[in-house]
Amino acid sequence: QVQLVESGGGLVQAGGSLRLSCAASGRTFSNYAMGWFRQAPGKEREFVAAISRYGVSTYYADFVKGRFIISRDNPKNTVYLQMNSLKPEDTAVYYCAASTYRDTRSVGSEYDYWGQGTQVTVSS
Repeated sequence: QVQLVESGGGLVQAGGSLRLSCAASGRTFSNYAMGWFRQAPGKEREFVAAISRYGVSTYYADFVKGRFIISRDNPKNTVYLQMNSLKPEDTAVYYCAASTYRDTRSVGSEYDYWGQGTQVTVSS
């Protein structure tokens, strides 16, 4: 089992920045590729970004390219999502997830463990 706990969400004005963190425990962190997903009210969960086990590869949804950066610190068992130039449409609950795949994955069903989520609200 892997336990994931997100933090860093909050209320920010459009154009601002937030840094989300996801702390993992329970298993060897570097055994898992990690991803961030989000779900806005009334919408389906969507992929945001992913990073491979050792951070060599990253992959982003088109709508966050150039604005968000995913990174990881394996000794700290933590994955991050730096979100810049935030827009009101980025408002959602953001979830981190862990996958036993080696490389980056963008499909939710390919992830094995999920956190509880952290709310991000961007005001206009």
